[in-house]
Amino acid sequence: MIANNYWAESGASADGEAGRLRPPPVSDLDVDVCIVGGGLTGLWTAYYLAKADPSLSIAILEKETVGFGASGRNGGWCSALFPRSAASLERAYGFDRAVAMRRAMVDTVTEVGRVSAAEGIDCDFARGGTITYAMNELQVESARADVDEAKHFGVDELEYWDFDPAHAHYAGRGHPVGARAAAFDPACARLHPAKLVHGLARVVESLGVRIYEHTEVTSWLPNFVNFRGHQVSPGFEAIAAPGVAATNQIVIATEAYGSQLPGVGRRILPLYSLMIATEPLSDDFWDSVGLEHGNTFSDYRHLLIYGQRTADNRFAFGGRGARYHWGSSIHPSYDQVERVFSHLSDTLTELFPDAAAAEVTHRWGGPIGVPRDWHASAGHNPKTGVSFAGGYVGDGLSTTNLAGRTLSDLITGRHTELTRLPWVNHLSPRWEPEPLRFIGANLGLTSASVADHEERMTGRSSLTARLLGPLTGH
Repeated sequence: MIANNYWAESGASADGEAGRLRPPPVSDLDVDVCIVGGGLTGLWTAYYLAKADPSLSIAILEKETVGFGASGRNGGWCSALFPRSAASLERAYGFDRAVAMRRAMVDTVTEVGRVSAAEGIDCDFARGGTITYAMNELQVESARADVDEAKHFGVDELEYWDFDPAHAHYAGRGHPVGARAAAFDPACARLHPAKLVHGLARVVESLGVRIYEHTEVTSWLPNFVNFRGHQVSPGFEAIAAPGVAATNQIVIATEAYGSQLPGVGRRILPLYSLMIATEPLSDDFWDSVGLEHGNTFSDYRHLLIYGQRTADNRFAFGGRGARYHWGSSIHPSYDQVERVFSHLSDTLTELFPDAAAAEVTHRWGGPIGVPRDWHASAGHNPKTGVSFAGGYVGDGLSTTNLAGRTLSDLITGRHTELTRLPWVNHLSPRWEPEPLRFIGANLGLTSASVADHEERMTGRSSLTARLLGPLTGH
């Protein structure tokens, strides 16, 4: 019997938080800051606001439960990756601001580890870096280009690893079958996302922040948030009376689920990413493949994959490939796609053949938030008091922390290095209406798979990938 989300199951007892009842408000609220969304963006924003000004009254309204969305389902990469490359940021904003964004992301990885340790959040944080494998000559060129680009931006930490015995000392290191080289970025930590989100919820509540679950926000205007509570009891669900939160500041922290709200709508497209987890594997196995605790890994294919070695020695491995659904719809049934799970199992075995006998024990998925230009943003309108952060395109485990710190500075009126970063108040264009959105999003997904096949067959850079790059963020 294959279970669902490994993180939710294994993190169920983290800090005694998972499964804890946080009922909806019993009456209208009067708070300084109302945060819509109980994921990492909302929690980090509440954390830094409460630290900056303990006198603030802060409430978080969550439709489901804390960490229900991508915050509790992701690949567990706390990385310095940003959805837009440093080169594209340089073209848009200039060299200095592109470098500042990269440095801010590197610092964010450190900050997540610092807060986790300081606040006693045991989330299996281990900074082991990301290994991106190059499986053919085209991918070797990509690895070299990544390292060269990093050096252009003054980032000397990236390393090129050559697995050819005639070259570097990395040749003796274990690696996937057929890998020719790799790019190594030390600015990434492996962690357990559910333990992080539940531990952070415990911390913000200790700071006086109120969290209300099963509380659906239906609309908002400056100074008011309309909500309704869903009282959940064993065996039935009853909808409680509607309520209003009177507030000076509103933070919209809904990521992919914002597509269901009239105030966000076509600003965000929900794109599904799915994962599997294996049974625990022996230390001898991990020694043979060269993945240490803290390592995360990927390769240079177009149809994205991502993996980590978990603290209990499993593969947690995910990737794209699940289609976009008409009208930006989101439904629990979309979390389970046999074709994608089979692709993930086959890909993992292709990379690490000795894992073929490992039982897949968990399969799950969920939507990530994708803006039209694949450019995450954190913004604040001082006239309306409405703030927003999101559009992380799957790179949100660390970026949510940067968002929380940035929104805290913006809301409290501080002018800092964070508020001058190029993603601040960036406004992405809206996605096209249907059917163009449906056609374009799914064509982009298909093109990634076609591009990988094309490059394997021809040995040349994919024409398909170049033509359809704008649909896939390249």
